[in-house]
Amino acid sequence: MKRLVISLMGAAMIASTMQAGEIWNRRENQQDRIAQGVRSGQLTARETGRLENKEANLNREIRNDRRNDNGHLTAGERAQINRQQNRLSGDIYRDKHNAYRQ
Repeated sequence: MKRLVISLMGAAMIASTMQAGEIWNRRENQQDRIAQGVRSGQLTARETGRLENKEANLNREIRNDRRNDNGHLTAGERAQINRQQNRLSGDIYRDKHNAYRQ
């Protein structure tokens, strides 16, 4: 029984770390997509500024959520961050594929 409890605790810690890594990877990926849009001229200065502002606000929210819970995110916070990242990803796509060019 003791081994089962220890292994379950270890699995929960690994899952928590993996989810934090997924959030980080998405942040990096979206930042790369914005940078690529700037380089190619698909994003105007106004679109870039708006996207960067949304990204900064989301990063600030993640940082504050972690600060309030000893460096961890609750399941609800992770779900909310995922929804916000999905929305930001859609915004990046729409801005890169609209008719406005730099």
